[in-house]
Amino acid sequence: MSRRLIPLLVLAAVVGVVVSLAAWGFLELIHQIQVGLFTDLPEELGYDHGAPAWFYVVVLGIAGLLTAAAIDRLPGEGGHVPAEGLKIGGDPVQPIELPGIILAAFATIGGGLVLGPEAPLIALGAGLGVFAIRSLKKDTPAEAQAVMAAAGSIAAMALLFNSPIIAAVILLEALGLDREKLPLILLPGLLAAGIGSLISIGMGTLTGLSTSAYALGTLTLPTLDQPAVADFAWTFVLAVAVAALVFVVMRLGLVAHVFARRKPYLVLPAAAIVVALLAVVFHEWTGKGIEEVLFSGQDALTGITAGAATWPISALLLLLLMKGLAWGISLGNFRGGPTFPALFIGAAAGILASHLPGFDLTAAVAVGIGAGAVSVLRLPLSCVVLASLLVSKSGAGSEPLIIVGVVVAYLVTIGLDQTVGAARDASPAAPTPASAGQ
Repeated sequence: MSRRLIPLLVLAAVVGVVVSLAAWGFLELIHQIQVGLFTDLPEELGYDHGAPAWFYVVVLGIAGLLTAAAIDRLPGEGGHVPAEGLKIGGDPVQPIELPGIILAAFATIGGGLVLGPEAPLIALGAGLGVFAIRSLKKDTPAEAQAVMAAAGSIAAMALLFNSPIIAAVILLEALGLDREKLPLILLPGLLAAGIGSLISIGMGTLTGLSTSAYALGTLTLPTLDQPAVADFAWTFVLAVAVAALVFVVMRLGLVAHVFARRKPYLVLPAAAIVVALLAVVFHEWTGKGIEEVLFSGQDALTGITAGAATWPISALLLLLLMKGLAWGISLGNFRGGPTFPALFIGAAAGILASHLPGFDLTAAVAVGIGAGAVSVLRLPLSCVVLASLLVSKSGAGSEPLIIVGVVVAYLVTIGLDQTVGAARDASPAAPTPASAGQ
């Protein structure tokens, strides 16, 4: 094992540097695209108090057209369909597929659609890892390629989640490695992520660009040292509700994808325009920002939790409806990750649930985030770790609630999957021509 591992560790260190620089540039460029499109461009057009509604319709429509071109014209179809969940493992992304994946992500995420950057980043890290090891030896064994792909993915996710630990836990739980293969994947991956994190910190210091522009940070919530009985009781209700809501949204995404595959150049721009209109309607009815519905929710997550007291129940209900529809449409038509919108939806549902008698705000938000994440990722341990770290500044009182909420939401999601699958299998098939007249 040691003889095989040392060369991989050396290469993993190099991959960690390269992938982190590439991921840093990718995330920073997406941030600059969003700022340029939705802040700088309206100001240059003379709209100092915010862009008009037609502006969002036009920009998102063009983003839909560009995404369709990247999916249809370039290898790799822009990456996997986010309505199918976050794909980790399997055959590594091939380097030739990276241009299409990156361009589709720039158009989708930079253009304001409701998806996050984690899936393109995983693909970017994996593709660069494979490219690195193939550059040294073209006939590299598939196992070694998989190790470098995993190391690259961990390094990229570490930059996004602002933690190598979260990235490693997500990847290892998703791969389900046995004791023999665990060191072979874990050690190169952690080394790549650790060195990559140092590079990202150095780049932020050198350029003056803050990682808060793209990295997921800890939320500011009231302190909760010990949960109450009511918190535990409402945790079950909230976890079931969030799991059901996310399940419906994911199913909407799968249905939308059926239409998107047929005529992408027509369906994707139309879908993007619908997303824009949902955001405009939400803004007009509530007075809240259009960005609450658009984008992945990654940046808005901090704001909505810090300003939870300013959100009336009616606005929260409308947010869940409009954001959920926009997310479902984006899941089936565009390219990106499903995780960050799930975190935002879970947090919004938690703020809404905090109006229930005896349900603490911090507890509700923590449970909502964990339940939303596991309903998409289907990785209970990873989602417990992720939700716990996001609310870690608020004390340890929410951690047992997060565990309960994640387990309940996971079981509900699996149960809904099995129920829908059984109903589909039991439905009568359409009559064939040979039997139609019998």
